[in-house]
Amino acid sequence: QRACVMVGLVLLWRLRFRHLGAWWPLLLAFNGVLLLEPLASLQPGFWLSFAAVAVLILTFGGRLGPWGLWQAWTRPQWLIAIGLFPILLVLGLPISLTAPVANVFAVPWISLVVLPLALLGTVLLWVPVIGDGLLWLAGGALEGWFSVLTLLAGQLPAWTPAQVPLVYWLVSLVGALMLLLPKGVPFRLLGWPMLLLAVFPPRESVPHGEVRVVQLDVGQGQALILRTRNHALLYDAGPRSGAVDLGARVVLPSLKKLGVQRLDMLLLSHADADHAGGAAAIARGLPIARVVGGETEGLPAFLGTGPCISGERWEWDGVSFALWQWSGAISGNPKSCVLQVQAKGERLLLTGDIDSAAERALLDTPLAVPTDWLQAPHHGSRSSSSRSFVQRLAPTSVLISRGRGNAFGHPHAQVVARYQAQGSRLYDSAEHGAVRFQLGAFQPAIVARSQPRFWREPLP
Repeated sequence: QRACVMVGLVLLWRLRFRHLGAWWPLLLAFNGVLLLEPLASLQPGFWLSFAAVAVLILTFGGRLGPWGLWQAWTRPQWLIAIGLFPILLVLGLPISLTAPVANVFAVPWISLVVLPLALLGTVLLWVPVIGDGLLWLAGGALEGWFSVLTLLAGQLPAWTPAQVPLVYWLVSLVGALMLLLPKGVPFRLLGWPMLLLAVFPPRESVPHGEVRVVQLDVGQGQALILRTRNHALLYDAGPRSGAVDLGARVVLPSLKKLGVQRLDMLLLSHADADHAGGAAAIARGLPIARVVGGETEGLPAFLGTGPCISGERWEWDGVSFALWQWSGAISGNPKSCVLQVQAKGERLLLTGDIDSAAERALLDTPLAVPTDWLQAPHHGSRSSSSRSFVQRLAPTSVLISRGRGNAFGHPHAQVVARYQAQGSRLYDSAEHGAVRFQLGAFQPAIVARSQPRFWREPLP
């Protein structure tokens, strides 16, 4: 229906208003859509559709002579790919490297095979056997093409680029526009290095001795990314429930957006699905040097998970890490692997889902010291964050990862009151979204929902 309306408008414009040029109808359509549905501007498809049409108008219009059949068939796909690259980049969407190749064959297949069969079958639907047969052929042709697309996507999956600073994105946008200009334009080929600046932007390194920490907003679950100057660690992998895998939908894209090419460690506090459910998706999407878990028996065998060894310590780029697990725990939440991180005297303690009994055991260890950043045990459950635990650690800031309106009542009102009485500042993912802070810099966190246009930003 949309295609028919658009073709009709184009024919009407060429018949009655051709002297006004091609940009006026695009502008009128742009404003018409916004008048009828202003919220369409929040959808990526709105900008991609109009940008693609604008690229075609720019590249096809105003030329001295028409392109040959082969050029008219193949060139638009590559030009659209170049023109939409900066748009996909700024919208934070994956970039398909096979899309131009797929579209080269999709356009004639759909236009010359699927669509004629479907229209003819619809017209002849009243004729026994013939109408149904034609629609069956159209469906088979479409299904066959979907199989080809699946094969292509499997051979070369979509690329998720790292976040690019605004300046580099603007340079890449100018480069894309230069490449869309006719061949005779001077310095046109300089558009390639300008465009590739967004593909290989200079990376902002983490200062030595500090850690960049991001608590992702994964609903009723948990996932935290820790990056030192040359290393990356993921503490818990987000939840998975049936077909909904937040590891694949949120955690893995966020890692790639941050420029993480490999994980030095995937630390799964325990085997519950809200903490370890996304681990398989992470393992498929990134190389992982080492996997550590509080419950090795409840995790997929292909991960090769090693046990959490209490007392293990190591150092990355001037930052110290230490593990602890309650030896008296049998299974479940109390077996959570606890991680302490120290950077320039500032401390972070990640506790998984330990309960009050495990907290009492932890108070007898070297980890029971005043802590600047504390991940609230068990999402702020009433069975955790005991009074003695909170008073001994005296956290300056508390991270709570949970889903809004969750069925468990996390965080419990008594726990929240306990932290507030201690003077702790609460960072709740359900209220603030993703939370980012620099351990070792002694600065407050940046929360996603304090940022402008947070609804379309992958990370603060």
